[in-house]
Amino acid sequence: MGDFNLALVIVAIVVCVIVFISSIYLLVNYQHPDDANQAYFPKFVVVFGLSIAMISILMLPADVANRHACRHAIYNGACNLTLPMKDLWLAIYIVDAILVFFVIPFAMFFYEGDQDKTLGKRIKSALIWVVTTAVVCALVLGILYGVIGKVDFSVRHLASATSTFPTSWQFSNTQPCIGNTARQCSAFTANATSEKTWTMRTTFPEYVVALATIVGSVLFTIFGGVGIACLPLGLITAFIRRPKAVITRSQYIKEATELGKKARELKKAADGLHQEERSGAKGRKWRKNVKAVEKELLQLEEDVNLLEEMYPQGEQAETAWAFTVLGYLAKFILGILGLIVSIAWVAHIIIYLLVDPPLSPFLNEVFIKLDDVWGLLGTAAFAFFCFYLLLAVIAGAMMLGLKLVFITIHPMKWGATLMNSFLFNVGLILLCSISVIQFCATAFGYYAQATAAQEIFGHTLQSLRGIKYLYKYNVFQIGFVILAGLTFLYYIAFGWRRKKPSGRFQLSS
Repeated sequence: MGDFNLALVIVAIVVCVIVFISSIYLLVNYQHPDDANQAYFPKFVVVFGLSIAMISILMLPADVANRHACRHAIYNGACNLTLPMKDLWLAIYIVDAILVFFVIPFAMFFYEGDQDKTLGKRIKSALIWVVTTAVVCALVLGILYGVIGKVDFSVRHLASATSTFPTSWQFSNTQPCIGNTARQCSAFTANATSEKTWTMRTTFPEYVVALATIVGSVLFTIFGGVGIACLPLGLITAFIRRPKAVITRSQYIKEATELGKKARELKKAADGLHQEERSGAKGRKWRKNVKAVEKELLQLEEDVNLLEEMYPQGEQAETAWAFTVLGYLAKFILGILGLIVSIAWVAHIIIYLLVDPPLSPFLNEVFIKLDDVWGLLGTAAFAFFCFYLLLAVIAGAMMLGLKLVFITIHPMKWGATLMNSFLFNVGLILLCSISVIQFCATAFGYYAQATAAQEIFGHTLQSLRGIKYLYKYNVFQIGFVILAGLTFLYYIAFGWRRKKPSGRFQLSS
């Protein structure tokens, strides 16, 4: 038993090191050249935030493995040698909340501050915003915790008469209790009035995690519901709308000239907005124009990439076109596989969560059977489904960010991602990762039973006063399925069509 627990600790340490290295790899390869050899504090926050997000997702499979360490324990004390998962959960999510609501906003305000100001003034300006946010959040949390920071558990009060201690035990299906005349125990014969509400105050860390989960659940329902459909269907439609052949040189020159003209117009508009910012004229109209320029810049970049795909140049032009074709084919294959996973997710939510009682354990049973084949196979599949849900959230946020006016665009692009976009997406991932874990702990409750995560997210969160009704009536799950269905219908109706020129910076037809 001790050897198994020691191996689990070693695996946890190795995984943390791999996660940290992966975060550095993502930062180095996604960062914009303008941020090279500078912006070290935002980079540290990005690496630390990505590491916390990935570790939090991997902690649920680790929690399940930690529970398996006690499965064959001869005595209860053997379980004390396992990882203290409840303390680790609370520590991870307290750090998560601090990063999302304080550290990342400070880093963003500091990074986006006027570069002409001194370092001290930029730090002072960022601190003013963050301290104001901290005071407001502390007051709201304190008031809410003092007024409604309690959990209401429904319990049943049972009582029975005493009986002489028997000399022998004779239990059967028809004789489940002690006594010659007893055919049912008190738990079965108790009336409805025996059900009572047991109220107790939750701990403050658990309450902070619960409120952060509610905020993340709203975003998760919107972005995740849209993303679970648009993630695979976006890859499939990209294959459908792929360039079918290489264009001629004259067509390339015509399109490149038009794009150069549009790029100069965009630069002129951006310079004008920068001058307005320096003069202090940052009103609603200014923010609306910034949003429009951001959209047009993204569209211009897409047009440039599309033009480069349609007319590869250089000595390796044929090879580049072959890789382009293979890339779209890979998108199609990944899209088909992702569509299967998305359908499995939606079907599992309906079968296991929305139907009462559940029709089938479905994916829970699949994971258990995979564990029987090989000890970590079910855990690996479990971790994959959790990660896929997080990717769906990111895909949904990117799609809605391009469609809705009130969402700020922060695209992630290989070798061209500024630190403010990095910080925004890391904050989004951290905030939604709490809800992803809570959602997975609920959706896979049969597989993840008796874990520390289920104790926090299953019992405490779903019994918290003022919040429990959102989970009692499956508000988030229903919203998730509805948005997934609407997004699927949108792609069926419009996704296969080619994009038509609709903005100032579209490719000419």
